[in-house]
Amino acid sequence: MTTFTDLARANYVKLTTVRKSGVAVDTPVWVAGDGSALVVITPAQSGKVKRARHTPQVSLQPCSMTGRAKKGSEPSQGTVEIVTDPAGLEAGIAALRRKYGWQFRLAFGSSQKRRNGSASYVILRITGS
Repeated sequence: MTTFTDLARANYVKLTTVRKSGVAVDTPVWVAGDGSALVVITPAQSGKVKRARHTPQVSLQPCSMTGRAKKGSEPSQGTVEIVTDPAGLEAGIAALRRKYGWQFRLAFGSSQKRRNGSASYVILRITGS
């Protein structure tokens, strides 16, 4: 099985969430280690967030940018917590910024809020299950 340490080192991770219908949905994402957890940034209204609210159990596996699983890797199981509080958001963003540097700044910019002041992104904090 792939460990969370292995996942934290991977450039891309295939995050598998589950729809209410039971259908699994794979999404390649950036992931960074934050203590014993992994963090992923995603738009607040994304399907990943909707699916995580319904079914917080997820699967993670190192993958390519296009979502193809890395040879020899096995999926790991985890549980998602949706982080929206300012301190939690900043901690997750800081971990991703440290890992991805200029790429993160280019992809997400410096603005993490909508014009009305609400967060446009959330952090998915994933712990082992």
